[in-house]
Amino acid sequence: MTGVGFFGAIIIGILAGWIAEKSLGRSHGLLTNLIVGIIGSFLGAVLFTALNINVEAGWIGSLIVSTVGAIVLLFLLGLFRR
Repeated sequence: MTGVGFFGAIIIGILAGWIAEKSLGRSHGLLTNLIVGIIGSFLGAVLFTALNINVEAGWIGSLIVSTVGAIVLLFLLGLFRR
């Protein structure tokens, strides 16, 4: 999450976690959404780098990368939880 600052990263993390939970039909709290979104941002950055996908820096790019990473994280956690 380059170029968004500390508070921007928190807001993007919460939004990414919320979007991921709604897209997978789950229900979490605000803190869990923040944690999932922030971990998802790192996972998304690794995935996008490995796949050589370039996303424009800033709010929208960071939100896209974080959301994709959060969805992958929740999906993988769902596989292990069952």
